Amino acid sequence: MIMQSVYEEILGELGPDVQLVAVSKTKPVEDIRALYDLGQRDFGENYVQELVDKHSQLPSDIRWHFIGHLQSNKVKYIAGFVHLIQGVDSLRLLKEINKQAARHNRVIACLLQVHIAREETKFGLDATELDEILQAVRATPQDFTHIRIRGLMGMASFTEDQEKVREEFKGLKDLFVEHFSRAQASSDQHFVLSMGMSGDYTIAVREGSNMVRIGSLLFGKRV
Repeated sequence: MIMQSVYEEILGELGPDVQLVAVSKTKPVEDIRALYDLGQRDFGENYVQELVDKHSQLPSDIRWHFIGHLQSNKVKYIAGFVHLIQGVDSLRLLKEINKQAARHNRVIACLLQVHIAREETKFGLDATELDEILQAVRATPQDFTHIRIRGLMGMASFTEDQEKVREEFKGLKDLFVEHFSRAQASSDQHFVLSMGMSGDYTIAVREGSNMVRIGSLLFGKRV
């Protein structure tokens, strides 16, 4: 059940400069439609087949974000409609997204996922790998005409230690500034720093996030 008061409270906390992505994975179409009816347009999904199914049943102006670990062989199923792929963690995946986007005559926005948590279960690039991917894209722009790298995404450790979480977010913000601040200053493009979920989004926003991914606070606990 969607609580309008909770949704409005979160929007008030975020303000106009932080975008809310409602993480709707495992949630029924009816719950997504209820939040859509309140004005929400950005929704995040973790599983390709679930995203494809929901896309076919819901309004066409929803902006779908893929926020899970995306396998290269599954890109083709979402390339025709996905708004933003948030979890790109390899050059191989980036090339496949470009290939499938070209088949649909689209340019797909992507975020590079950085591994900031001290947990082995989370995916992502380290600082060196991030630099290598960005250098590779800059060196051969003709190979990436159907993707746009719009910023970074990361997930902090799942811990009660707020100082640890803050440090991880701060480290990601530093990488974002290093790689994207100059581009943002010299163009009218909006670059994205996607960090913060239901349990830590307030810390993330204080550390510079301009996009948060919130699920359980909006939809209740995962099924």
